[in-house]
Amino acid sequence: MISWRDRGLVLAVRPHGETAVILELLTEAHGRHLGIVHGGRSRRRAPTLQPGNEVDAAWRARLDAHLGTFTVEPLRTRAGDVLGDPLRLSALSSLCALAAFVLPEREAVPAFQARTEALADALADGAGWLRDYVFWEMALLDEAGIGLDLSACAAGGGANDLAYVSPRTGRAVSRAGAGVWADRLLTLPEMMQGGPATLEGAVAALDVTGHFLERRLAPMLGDRPLPPARARLVAALRRET
Repeated sequence: MISWRDRGLVLAVRPHGETAVILELLTEAHGRHLGIVHGGRSRRRAPTLQPGNEVDAAWRARLDAHLGTFTVEPLRTRAGDVLGDPLRLSALSSLCALAAFVLPEREAVPAFQARTEALADALADGAGWLRDYVFWEMALLDEAGIGLDLSACAAGGGANDLAYVSPRTGRAVSRAGAGVWADRLLTLPEMMQGGPATLEGAVAALDVTGHFLERRLAPMLGDRPLPPARARLVAALRRET
């Protein structure tokens, strides 16, 4: 019998049989990991197994290749903290869905896991999460190997007056460097350069990260569509602007 114990962020839950669920966690030492929770659909256990919550999880399986089973205890129930705020609820749902969509299974990503947990805490607390979410999506792209490079102009113009992003390479381009090609480039929002965190800036930034999630990352992952939770978040932000 193989077993381990770890802290984990609930990413997704889906029914399994009559009373069990398949639980998907982002753990500190074991990465994105799945397992069965017997009785997970019960009134007592279901509130703990909500996306965004943090649990103490013990995993067991006869062989490492098996799905295995989880026994979990609640550590922090963030889902309840955001129920009264549709925008934060949408962001937490998008966070969990995108992490489940992008991260490889059973591969530890300790730095990114810590960043994801910090964003979940910010969403639960309601402070500073808008900027954190935008930069989390940028970090997710980087984790997937297609990170954006906004440090200098791809056309050799240095770091001054950066205004665009190449939709092909993800590198920044200055106004001078863009020249006649400006209308073929993505606009680089000030928020992605350290500017103020505004709803308008967040929408513009998520338009940029969304391009690379849809056009570059999704095809790498079998050309599956992005989780609907992300589109719902962007739509909710647009309604607030």
